[in-house]
Amino acid sequence: MTFIIGPETASGYGPTGNQGVTVAMFAVLSLVRKPATRIAALFAFVWLAACQPVATTTGGGQPVAPSAPVPVALLLPHGSGVPQEQKLARDMENAARLAVADLGGVQIDLRVYGTAGQAAQARTAAMNAVADGARIIIGPLHAESANAVAVAVAGSNVNVLTFSNNPTIAGGNLFVLGQTFDNTADRLVSFATRQGKSRIMSVYSDNLAGQLGRQAIEQAIARHGATQAGSVGYEFSQDGVVAAVPQIRMAATQNGADAIFLTANTAGALPLFSQMLPEAGLSPDTVQYMGLSRWDTPPQTLELPGVQGGWFALPDPQRSAQFRQRFEAAYGERPHDLAGLSYDGIAAVGALAQTRQRDALTREALTQSAGFQGVNGVFRFRPDGTNERGLAVATIRQNQVVVIDPAPRSFGGAGF
Repeated sequence: MTFIIGPETASGYGPTGNQGVTVAMFAVLSLVRKPATRIAALFAFVWLAACQPVATTTGGGQPVAPSAPVPVALLLPHGSGVPQEQKLARDMENAARLAVADLGGVQIDLRVYGTAGQAAQARTAAMNAVADGARIIIGPLHAESANAVAVAVAGSNVNVLTFSNNPTIAGGNLFVLGQTFDNTADRLVSFATRQGKSRIMSVYSDNLAGQLGRQAIEQAIARHGATQAGSVGYEFSQDGVVAAVPQIRMAATQNGADAIFLTANTAGALPLFSQMLPEAGLSPDTVQYMGLSRWDTPPQTLELPGVQGGWFALPDPQRSAQFRQRFEAAYGERPHDLAGLSYDGIAAVGALAQTRQRDALTREALTQSAGFQGVNGVFRFRPDGTNERGLAVATIRQNQVVVIDPAPRSFGGAGF
């Protein structure tokens, strides 16, 4: 099985960050799509406060007893034998327990199940969780495992909130919690058009994640009335990147591109492109560079001359910093970038349970338009199983990250 993490390599997390951990947020699936009968689930809210949930009366999902603790299953890659995954699993469990402790007026009966990072074990864990009375499942991490879990529990009317950001598995009773390419592309293209950058060219790696990134960029361009000023793919190798540079320069020049949107991440082709494209004549003074991945991780990336002035999207930095500080105070170490996803899942369940409705965890409740305030900012789930997050737009100036368009604190207004 092949796993693809970010837009091009298996050494990061694509739009959600990059810690050099070979954990699958995208998975190449040769699986039958899950049945259309699978229903929905939701993401998060932080220790600050949720947007007020709106009680609903219809939709799939297990009923909950208004006055009893809500049984919640947390599926994590405990037992995988991979040190980085085990660290991630520990941080996610700790973040979830922090969320449980932070809930006021709601009791969560949290039960943790190890998946070893394997689809078969994840499926078994999910079935055991349902047998134990779980009303909703948070996790697992890998896309293939999430697909297997959702199929296994669909007949039991249980919703699943996976930590994956792979939109191809979303739908039915499976919702993805990770920051998606579509969300990132939409935020950046929306911002670019407001800055007068309307002729946008996409540059993508010629693999599954790159193709998904290209699709997200092109859809965002069309949605915001911009112009697709060319599209160039490249083989993911040093030779492939080098060979693509003159093609990119020619296409950008011929099509009058005023912005170039790269799917490349910092662990892959971004350092090469950021050096070679300006050297080829595509100066940042005349062409705006944008990235589908985070350009601020690892920190050494900030020192690259070619990334100065580029635009990328990231979660609300203030909210993220608050969560890190609380986690470090509680556990004595910095949380993994993805740890907040488990906090968000637990807190969302708690926020909805506060309505004291039996149908608090239905599809309609989980997909309410007001959304939730998560550890990384506001977000909401869409009926198709994907999510929308309030992201900030940042640039790099003098080796420092500078937010140039703050993340929205609620839904409603530009871009929402």
